Amino acid sequence: MTARSAMFACLILALAATPALAQKTKPAADPVVARINGQTLTRLDVEIAYSALAPNVRQHVTLEKAYPQIIDQLVSMVVASQAAEKARLEADPIIKKRLVLAREQILQDAYFNSIARKEITKEKLQTAYDQYAKDAPKHEEIKARHILVRTEKEADDVIAQLKKGTDFAALAKEKTIDPAGKTSGGELGWFTQDEMVPEFANVAFKLKKGQYTETPVHTQFGWHVIQVEDRRPGKALPYEQMAPRLAQEMASKLVGDRMKVLDKAAKVEIFALDGSKLPSAGAAPKLKPPTSGAAPGAPTLAPETAPGKLNLSPQ
Repeated sequence: MTARSAMFACLILALAATPALAQKTKPAADPVVARINGQTLTRLDVEIAYSALAPNVRQHVTLEKAYPQIIDQLVSMVVASQAAEKARLEADPIIKKRLVLAREQILQDAYFNSIARKEITKEKLQTAYDQYAKDAPKHEEIKARHILVRTEKEADDVIAQLKKGTDFAALAKEKTIDPAGKTSGGELGWFTQDEMVPEFANVAFKLKKGQYTETPVHTQFGWHVIQVEDRRPGKALPYEQMAPRLAQEMASKLVGDRMKVLDKAAKVEIFALDGSKLPSAGAAPKLKPPTSGAAPGAPTLAPETAPGKLNLSPQ
């Protein structure tokens, strides 16, 4: 799948587990909830803003509880927007371009969400979950700790102290730069191999119970020293926890397949940055898709990392 398709896929909502605004029954009326210099905000504006919150936030905060903060932010947005219009910032060529791109983004989101609502059904999610539950015991889990430092030399020093008998948890509290590890002694809890970045997971899952790495492990976060405390066969997570991740996987494939069709039907001409013709017959440069199947910095629908864990999932 192309990087572009992966980016689109991460915008699809996990409809079965975290219903989007478009799925809800709209109220018969759309009352005005605020008026700013004559410009009105309605309940629908608030609902749209609420639906844009992260799924894990919506699970714990109702629309009613979030309303005071949402309306405050919406009012501030309108006040600032009115000031921008008064200053005629819309005439700026860059602002015009950004407004056009924002419109394209909204239409893109609407298009793929409309496909997802039709294709990602509860029945399909249940079938995917049943297969996941069947395969889950095959995926071993480990319970581990780690000490994260900035340099390889610091990691070597940590390993030297461990060889002298220093307690791993105590050393983690002293040396790690992982904020959660400062209080937990580097505790990461239980995880499967695919929940951590490959550089970390590939080493950790080769360790025996009670063993620690005698060579520093380098990832995008820094240098790690890892200790495995226990191992066990994998087990299936509850449907409610897995549904968003399964929906994301289904959306990724769905969007990838649809983009192949759209790309094939579209007449696309791509030029070099200076507008000149590309040497390879105008072909678009190929981008390597992100490892996780999601665009860097884009929201993910996978379950949140548990409190106290360093999020080592690819971002």
